[in-house]
Formats: sequence, C-alpha cells, structure tokens
Amino acid sequence: MTEILRGTVVTGSGTIDDGIVVIDGDRLAEVGPAGPGTPTPPSDRVYLPGMIDVHCHGGGGFGFPDSDVDGARAAAGYHLRRGTTTLLGSLVSAPPQRLLERIATLSPLVDDGTVAGLHLEGPFLAQAVCGAQDPRFIIDGDPALLRTLLDAAGGRIASMTLAAETPHFAELAAMLSAAGAVVSVGHTAGDFGTVVAALDAPTGPVSVTHLFNGMHPMHHRFPGAVGASLTVAGRGGAVVELVGDGVHLAPGTVAMVFATVGADHVAFVSDAMQAAGMPDGRYTLGSLQVVVDDGVARLIPASGEPGAIAGGTCSALEVLVRAVQHSGVPLPDAVRAGACTPARLLGLADRGDLAAGLRADVLELGPDLTLHRVIRGGVPITAAGTGTAT
Repeated sequence: MTEILRGTVVTGSGTIDDGIVVIDGDRLAEVGPAGPGTPTPPSDRVYLPGMIDVHCHGGGGFGFPDSDVDGARAAAGYHLRRGTTTLLGSLVSAPPQRLLERIATLSPLVDDGTVAGLHLEGPFLAQAVCGAQDPRFIIDGDPALLRTLLDAAGGRIASMTLAAETPHFAELAAMLSAAGAVVSVGHTAGDFGTVVAALDAPTGPVSVTHLFNGMHPMHHRFPGAVGASLTVAGRGGAVVELVGDGVHLAPGTVAMVFATVGADHVAFVSDAMQAAGMPDGRYTLGSLQVVVDDGVARLIPASGEPGAIAGGTCSALEVLVRAVQHSGVPLPDAVRAGACTPARLLGLADRGDLAAGLRADVLELGPDLTLHRVIRGGVPITAAGTGTAT
C-alpha cells in the first residue's frame, strides 16, 4: 500500500516547506519537494522522522526494571503512541541475579522488535553521584560479571553506563565494544583527565549518560566530567545525552550544548520512568520509592522529604519540542538530536531520518508541533498525548 504525505517535511539536513513523503509498504519510497503533479493537496502538517530514545526506563505505569513482559510491552507502547518509534529498555543498578532475571524477561521484546535493545545503567557507577540508583547495588567494575551479563543477553545489550573511574574501566569498555554495545560514561565523579581518557578508550561508539546529571557541576577551576564530556563531544569523539525536559536541565543549558558540540553529537533522551503519563503520586524505580509532584519525579529517602530527581516523565518528542520552543534550537537540528544522531550511535542504518529506502517511521504533527499521528514501519499507530511543551 502506498501513501503520500504532503506538508512541511523536516529532515536532519533541512526543511522542505512544501514536501512529500511517499510510503510504500514499510519503507520510504520518496522524500522531496512536491511538484505540480502531486495528487495530495498542500497541508499545514509537519512531518518528522520517528524519535529514537536510547535511555528510557518506562512509562504509562510500567517500568523496564521491574514489570513483567506484558508490562514492559505496555511501557514501550506508551512511548510509541507518543512518537518514539525506536527505544532501548533501560535497567538500573541491581544485584547480579536480578539483572540476569530482567535480561531474560526483556529478551523477547528485543527479539520481536518492541525494543531495539537493552541499556544497563549500572551497576559499575560512582556512589558519590548515584542519583536515583540504589547505592546498595553499586559495585566496582567486574569483568567477570560483565561477561556473565553479556553472555546471558546474547547480543541484546545495546548500551551500558559506566563510571569513568570504576576499576577495570578499559577492560569493561573493550568487552562492550567487542559486543557491539555503546560505552556510555555517566554517574561518574571522575576528574577531567579521567573522564577524557575513559571517553577516548572504547573502540566502538561512545556516549555520555544524561550530561550534567549524575556528575559534579562544572567549575572554572575543576571542569570535571562536564568539561571533559563537552571537550570530547566537541571534537567529535562522543555523543552527549540531554534530558531537556525543563526539570533535569534549564533551557539555556540545552542551547549552550547545541552551540558547543553541535546536533550531530547530541541525543535527546527521555530518561522516563514508570510514572511518565501518569497522575502525581507514588511509584517505584527499581528498588527505590519515588514520589511525583507536579510531574516531577523524586526519590523518597528515609527522611520522607523529596530527594534526587528520579528519572523523567516526558517523552523524547516532548524533549524535542521543548528544545525548539524554549531553547531556540532550529527544528532540523532538533530532528538530528532526536532521531539521526541516536540512530547513528546505535548503528541503525535503516532509520533515523526521512529519506528514500529507510524504514517508514514518520510523525505527523500540527503547525504548533502537536502530535497527530505516528507511523512505524509503514503501520499507522494511534497517537496519544501531545508533542507540545508545557
């Protein structure tokens, strides 16, 4: 079945004010300017590639670290209906046996394409900047344990977050690169030199887990992990994740990162947890209790007072729209950060943009960037929610 979409077409390389996107089966057959013979009339619709979220713990009341297989499918479906046509299922630090159980539970979702792979956020992290990771389960880098996890996953681990200073970092990074996984440096208290060395060490793709979050603030005399990440990404050696939801980062911070490293080295992520799309209240993130108040998720420590930010409650598309509307990021640059760059990071050559031959992952939005329709692999999905920032 062939469908012709006509409107403003935004790709990673620019905007076509009156363009067409031709879908033939599960592929894009043509993307380009509309012509005099185009049978579809002009419209005010805006067409973007589907979002690719490389850091997502859940949504719609379900979480990848703790839900059963049906709940995990529901979490992926929640984000699909909000414009994320490809995502990784992110776990959190947990005992080794629990990680093995989660890998076994989620593996069928990787096999059937519900998720593109698994992301292990921990357990080889830094206690000092653990954020919403349970410190009881953060351990030193252990190559034997990583080998066990990689063997159990059978190629399904697409990314893993490591602290730059964890013992055996270079060996761990080499093992991940050999397995085809992204080495993502994060939850690190390492100094500038340590983090630069860590980002330079892997032979495969490298990212920074939610830049600024899970690391000490940058100081002009102690640039630390933030300064190191910007330096390496600025020279093209890494991709930095941004949780630009208005909670994790200020709009000006997002603008600064784009101006510093460029959209080809930025990946928008939701870092969403099970409370995404749900009412305020109490939830869990792995083994930790979380309270959501006015859409902001925070840990509930023993004192009972809200603690560290505990993941996000937005979708990747909402992060993109916020970057455009609040940070002044040009829409084509936002598309690169929301789709093109993460596709390249994961080595997904068949998606991540609007171009002939790619998988037909298309978002149809209104002129105010409100989401109207999601198409994944040429199949229309009932859209829910909105791409409009609040």
